[in-house]
Amino acid sequence: MPLSANDCEATSWEHLQKLLFQDTWDARIGRFRSPFVYRGARSRHYLLDTSLQRLGGEYHELEHHLLRNFRKYARDATQPVQAGSTWDWLALAQHHGLPTRLLDWSYSPYVALHFATDDLDAYHEDGIIWALNYVKAAEHLPQRLRHALEQEGSNVFTSELLEPLSSSLGELEELQTDPYVLFLEPPSLDARIVHQYALFSLMSTSTSVLHDWLADRPELYFRVIIPAGLKWEVRDKLDQANITERVLLPGLSGLSRWLHRHYSPARGRDAGGPGGELPG
Repeated sequence: MPLSANDCEATSWEHLQKLLFQDTWDARIGRFRSPFVYRGARSRHYLLDTSLQRLGGEYHELEHHLLRNFRKYARDATQPVQAGSTWDWLALAQHHGLPTRLLDWSYSPYVALHFATDDLDAYHEDGIIWALNYVKAAEHLPQRLRHALEQEGSNVFTSELLEPLSSSLGELEELQTDPYVLFLEPPSLDARIVHQYALFSLMSTSTSVLHDWLADRPELYFRVIIPAGLKWEVRDKLDQANITERVLLPGLSGLSRWLHRHYSPARGRDAGGPGGELPG
């Protein structure tokens, strides 16, 4: 992926902080309140296609069947299901790995940095952070949805706010001919969603690709490239700041992933050798 006018390449940890927190001052309230949400990827070549789109083939014809069968068989699962609306079910399905049109984002640039540097096998590749201005993106919503957000004093939807306006994916598409993106805060299904400060993007049609939509609206986003040679420093400093799998993926699986990575040899690092000792 060649660099564009929307891309900045970090040259140091300090430079990375400046890039990630750019344009976050809100003069109206005299506070730093970022209008951006962030998504990290281990490779700069990763774009913003959804897990549904990555199925390939006639994926748009499968979306309804995937969600219908998920709802049908989820009630036989061992853990109780707390979902009512289509939007709750979509969030639950995405959370458990079903191919959907949703994309994961975080309000936290450090959470995005974690997911750009959590895979040691990708340390030979530059990583990337996408930053999308969800406040300005809301200006492209259909009038009915924009009005609802204004009335609520919000820039993102919850399932409770969206359900009376559109109760299905089909209704969402019918609200406006031109594709648009909205942001949906999921219910607190578990601690993982809470700790990751998470929300989802949702295109109005399953075939709309977010990075193509953004290409026509360059004022809505920027990207930060994390050079492969900077990843180890970023990773070590995130660990020191407690931005780890143990925190972001609560439970024994997250703990195991953190320990596995922490004690893995620093492959390709100049210093070489094993990972550092745990504190305490």
